[in-house]
Amino acid sequence: MRYLIIVLLFALSTAVFSQEFQCAVQVVSPQVQSTNKKVFETLQTAIMEFMNNQKWTNDKFAPEERIDCNIMINISEVISIDEFKGSFQIQARRPVYNSNYYTVLFNHQDQDFHFKYVEFEPLIYNPNNFDSNLVAVLAYYANIVLGLDYDSYKNSGGTPYFQEAERIVNRAQSAREAGWKSFEGQRNRYWLTENILNEYHRPLRQCMYQYHRKGLDRMSDKVEEGRAEIVKALELTRKVHRQRPSSFFTQVFFTSKSDELVRIFEESFSMEKGRVVELLMEVDPANNKKYEKILSSN
Repeated sequence: MRYLIIVLLFALSTAVFSQEFQCAVQVVSPQVQSTNKKVFETLQTAIMEFMNNQKWTNDKFAPEERIDCNIMINISEVISIDEFKGSFQIQARRPVYNSNYYTVLFNHQDQDFHFKYVEFEPLIYNPNNFDSNLVAVLAYYANIVLGLDYDSYKNSGGTPYFQEAERIVNRAQSAREAGWKSFEGQRNRYWLTENILNEYHRPLRQCMYQYHRKGLDRMSDKVEEGRAEIVKALELTRKVHRQRPSSFFTQVFFTSKSDELVRIFEESFSMEKGRVVELLMEVDPANNKKYEKILSSN
């Protein structure tokens, strides 16, 4: 009996410490005129269970270490009883050390979301085959988020997960669904992994580490030092911008960080404000209106 209790406790502790994601999922369909929308509720539950119960890494995550993640799927077209089109929005964030603040790591909308789903059919990830576009997209973005999270704690720590995302892209080259191929545009899944793993984006990945680990994680007790490290981190994005202006990965980074940067540097002193705004307006001109608020703040 004692042996059985020990085994059960071990199994329970393994389960508690094995899940990487705390993922909330919402499937909406405001544009769809359909009498049977129950399938979307089932899909929502299936995706949530898939993301939260799948073992994505070999590391153990305590409950408070799980990556906070939100997925919203907007179904715009029902092609058949089990085939759908829409958009896929994902946001992931991680806690900042010694605070109750969460920083956004990834905030991205994928417009090329075309998939099949048979109600109550289990979602199973086979890392060696492309069996389902739905599962492939979920697994792809799970690995992108893991890569960004690991990069934020260790310089280039996310490489294994970005490489797994790249393998998913490679297996999807024969898929009929869009979003996986180089010739389908410059802002898709193929190009995101290509950018991340390409050598010319290495400074941006170094920025991810310095921005989070040396910058934000120090600001709870050393605000000015942490903010200065964030400025140094942002200088690394200038190297990327001057080689590859407005690259996809750079845009993904600033989509996640632009609002946060305004909040951080609104509290800065005037010389630092001027320096960082000049930098940001060069590397992220799409958000210049936001960055002007830094200069106008008291």
